[in-house]
Amino acid sequence: MKFIEKQFKQILLTTVFLLGVITAMSQLPRKPVAHKKIVAKHVSKQLKDFMQLADEANVVFTFPAGLKEIPVINNENFSYDYALELPGRDFEVWFQVRSQKQDWIDYERFKDDPNKQLPSPDSSYNTIGRAQGSAFTGDQKYLIRTIPQDILARYNANVGKTYFLNLQDLPETKHYKYALLITLQKDHIGTIVAVCFANDKGPEFFKNINKVSKCLKFKK
Repeated sequence: MKFIEKQFKQILLTTVFLLGVITAMSQLPRKPVAHKKIVAKHVSKQLKDFMQLADEANVVFTFPAGLKEIPVINNENFSYDYALELPGRDFEVWFQVRSQKQDWIDYERFKDDPNKQLPSPDSSYNTIGRAQGSAFTGDQKYLIRTIPQDILARYNANVGKTYFLNLQDLPETKHYKYALLITLQKDHIGTIVAVCFANDKGPEFFKNINKVSKCLKFKK
């Protein structure tokens, strides 16, 4: 357990960058220009649909250099919006972004009706994380950590958690062994989920995470 804790601490530090998978890149002044150029070149339907979802969730996405788009998994077990791989490195990342707009409309509509009460949409990041953690691991135990406020600030998020997972041997995840799952939420706005897959949880995993550490964040 101590070894796993040590590994997770290392992963969490790297998550500072990964959660840049979700934000930091767009914080740099010159990135919006690069973003426009990339979108113009990458016109796949998958990317176009993902960019629309990101905009609805008030999220900024910047395509990370060196990665390649791959088909995304979207079935009853794993519902994601966009996926990338690092060619030749046994590493890929899946993204999911969701707006909370309609969820809040429904919540406010039924909050005083005891027969139709809904959970607060601002707790959805936690529900999603635990559900996906169980689906990926087959209900095995996994390490969960709350993301510190200074890291959340980089992504304009209010809350978030990381989950270090030992994966089931599944064809859907291409038999990857490990994953770092990250959930971020901006209150009343939306949620971001990112899952990084690898077969080795050593330093190379963290280096690869760094490559996707600056691609998603919430708008201010």
